[in-house]
Amino acid sequence: MVITFSWVKVCGLRDVASAEAAVHAGASAVGLNFFAKSPRFVAPAHAAQIVSALSAMPTHPVGLFVNHSRDEIESITGQTGLTAVQLHGDETPAFVAQLQQRHPDWSFLKAFRIGESLQPVAEFVSECKRIGVQLTGCLLDARVDGSFGGTGVVAPWELIARDYDRTNWPPLILAGGLTPDNVAAAIKTVRPDGVDTASGVESSPGVKDTKLLARFVAEAQRAFAQLS
Repeated sequence: MVITFSWVKVCGLRDVASAEAAVHAGASAVGLNFFAKSPRFVAPAHAAQIVSALSAMPTHPVGLFVNHSRDEIESITGQTGLTAVQLHGDETPAFVAQLQQRHPDWSFLKAFRIGESLQPVAEFVSECKRIGVQLTGCLLDARVDGSFGGTGVVAPWELIARDYDRTNWPPLILAGGLTPDNVAAAIKTVRPDGVDTASGVESSPGVKDTKLLARFVAEAQRAFAQLS
């Protein structure tokens, strides 16, 4: 998986119909959430059905993991056929290195919950470079105490726009409270390589609204096109 400018991901999909709707709308990737405490949790057996249904479509299914063990990640990816992993917890560069050494064909996204500084991103990326880890992208979400994402809280756009080192860091994926109503402004302000939404296209927690989903992708694509 390669992240290029105008990448759009819809995360937290739990059924084939919603996943297919996201792809038909133009989503570059879909996220499958294996964090058991999330309202968007999907069981590996159901995730395997989604991955299979999308196998001939132009999209990349991504598995979202939060502080899972290496064995758990390998077991779930083995069951589902996933080769793209989003680490959304407190995983270290050394942990990513272990997975990458065992699975050099996988893609790795690392999520960061941003508060007042991008220092955690700088330190993580620096250590990755030191030990030879190749990150496919960095996903920047809002920091909310006690949560690992999916809160609907908007990330600090101006801080990210000012301090993200686009020359030396992996492609930037902006997340955190993005909706069809604000994604264009977010893209204009931050100029990320891609955007990610979960709660912003739902009618209730964990339930995707296909109309919102389609409008989100269309608004994001329009905003990216204006920048390019």
